Amino acid sequence: MVLASNLENMGILDAGVVALLGYCVVFFGLILLMCVVTIMGKIFIAKDKKVAARSAAAKAAVAAASADDVPAAPDAPAAPGTAGQLKLYDVEPKTAAMLMAIVAEKMGKPLNELRFISIKEVK
Repeated sequence: MVLASNLENMGILDAGVVALLGYCVVFFGLILLMCVVTIMGKIFIAKDKKVAARSAAAKAAVAAASADDVPAAPDAPAAPGTAGQLKLYDVEPKTAAMLMAIVAEKMGKPLNELRFISIKEVK
């Protein structure tokens, strides 16, 4: 009878069945682990896509909002203390404001005495 004997008097057939069952258990565990890793990878890819879509939507909203803020008449007088229009290329307004504040701090001059014409992200 297969696997009926104890481990001390195991025959070649019993040893083969035990080895085969051991291999099956190990490979079954590896297959389950592979499935879990694949599923987790797909979950994280889906999360990244959602975050990217939200980020793109937020950037589009910021771009639309900044496009609405531009005055209709380009020759309109600037407010006191300003230095004219600022063109942003692939830079969020918040990032541009931080960059301008850093430059003003490093130069030791007030921000309203500096003139920024455009800010472009270098890729």
